[in-house]
Amino acid sequence: MDSENTLQQLAIRLGNRLREQRLLITTAESCTGGMVASAITDISGSSGWFERGFVTYSNQAKTEMIGVPADMLEKHGAVSESIAREMAEGALRNSRAQLSLSITGIAGPGGGTPQKPVGTVCFAWSNRVHTLCQTRVFKGDRRQIRLQASAHALRGVLTMLEENENEN
Repeated sequence: MDSENTLQQLAIRLGNRLREQRLLITTAESCTGGMVASAITDISGSSGWFERGFVTYSNQAKTEMIGVPADMLEKHGAVSESIAREMAEGALRNSRAQLSLSITGIAGPGGGTPQKPVGTVCFAWSNRVHTLCQTRVFKGDRRQIRLQASAHALRGVLTMLEENENEN
């Protein structure tokens, strides 16, 4: 099970990679409420590679802060890969970063449906060239789901960075 220590270790690895590649990252978080941004900024020197974080918990914030179209939110719901993609790409449009990650989901204990149970979390990672989306379902209480989602988001951006290195 992922923990705060796991998040810290992942954030340190991410910071090292971003510093080596001279890249900046931005985050767009909903159900994690800034947990990823917090893990990143817990690291001294993170201002050298963390550009900004958006906590867009409400649909209105998603629309106003990062440009997620309201009609898409109505059509797909906030917990969807389509919205995760819009969040990641919107965070990039509204920052100087070259990479972004987004997280939107249902941390519980309420809010789940048979189609989207508690623990359903949608992710997107974007590098201005392409965006990768993924949905996972995590088990546990609200805190455990948020920790697992945050760790998964950091692992995803690390994978994207490693793939970029291998292509160059």
